Amino acid sequence: MKRFTIILLSVACLAISCGRRGGGTVEPGVQKDTVYPLGFRTEDFAVDSSKVRDGETFSGLMNRMGLGAKDCYTLATRVDSVFDVRRMRAGQPVEAYYSKDTTRTLKYVVYHNDRIRATVFNCTDSLYAHIHDKPVQSERKTADVKITSSLWNDMLAADISPLLIVDLADIYAWTVNFFGLQDGDRFRVVYDQTVCEGEVVRIDSVEFALYDSGSFRAAAIRFDQGDGGNKYWNEKGESLRKAFLKAPLKYNRISSRFTYARKHPITGKVRPHTAVDYAAPTGTPVHSIGDGTVTACGWDGSGGGNRIRIRHMNGYETCYMHLSRFATGIKSGARVAQGQTIGYVGSTGHSTGPHLDFRVWKDGTPIDPLKMISPPSEPIKQEHIDSLGKIYSAYLKKLGE
Repeated sequence: MKRFTIILLSVACLAISCGRRGGGTVEPGVQKDTVYPLGFRTEDFAVDSSKVRDGETFSGLMNRMGLGAKDCYTLATRVDSVFDVRRMRAGQPVEAYYSKDTTRTLKYVVYHNDRIRATVFNCTDSLYAHIHDKPVQSERKTADVKITSSLWNDMLAADISPLLIVDLADIYAWTVNFFGLQDGDRFRVVYDQTVCEGEVVRIDSVEFALYDSGSFRAAAIRFDQGDGGNKYWNEKGESLRKAFLKAPLKYNRISSRFTYARKHPITGKVRPHTAVDYAAPTGTPVHSIGDGTVTACGWDGSGGGNRIRIRHMNGYETCYMHLSRFATGIKSGARVAQGQTIGYVGSTGHSTGPHLDFRVWKDGTPIDPLKMISPPSEPIKQEHIDSLGKIYSAYLKKLGE
């Protein structure tokens, strides 16, 4: 979609411009041509700010702004190459610009697609639309965060966009347990971000990251082999992508750990709890930690509520309990992929509140999910080892090591 800019150009100014090229002089009182960001001078109009309502259609919105039904239909058909009216989202900001005279005629409507892009609808006789993109800039940044309370709070305190947390969680999903971060753990990151009007709108890429807990260190080096596969490796050329994710859901807390002697919160009896409980709001997506086949999907009468059990490679099995509901297509016999949403957190069965009861077995024996060592994926191609080592050394130097 090409960006379309309206330039207000008067014949008088064009003549003056031509006169300049010929060595002429500018007449007093004549202004230069001006390009307005939205294609018009906003101060010349009265403006009302609003948001798209739940269930509101494009025609409904335009009609509410003051455009007649016939013109709503005509505008919708004329702008289909610029704006898909079916993808208008509830809650998005909208401004309507009106003439300042007593007729208060609707002239323009500006719909904000996102924080960078807006669609400007001309509601006069011409009835058309164009795209306005705010100017953005890309920045290479370095972050150095030491955990004192939580990664989220400590990044905010360091004036770092929390969007970076999402990328770090994805990159280290197989390596670092984000639920088990301790005081003193440290993240150092080199990354690129896009800024619009002083606000970070996206993290473009994490080029290098280094996690250090004192006893454990994990580097993440971005290196694309060009085969469409893994892009993050450690300094040895081992892929950060493993057979199993570290956790089946994101950004929530552990409420109960793996133990062979826990007092049950409902029955009061002391018995083994060979699981990890993740406290999370009802409806939080639950993901399969690895590729596998669903062997059970339904109600567990022994207290697990809505339960899913999955068989993985090399004798591993996982179980996800107390779900509020199952994801579409999840049933016994279904194949699932690593990271695929299989259900949603709930409080079904014997449960005192919304949480996920997560269990892992290896060859039929329960193991602690937090201590599980995931089998590695295929390493980087041998011909790239030297290049990877040079990149690693360069980033360590950049970070002061």
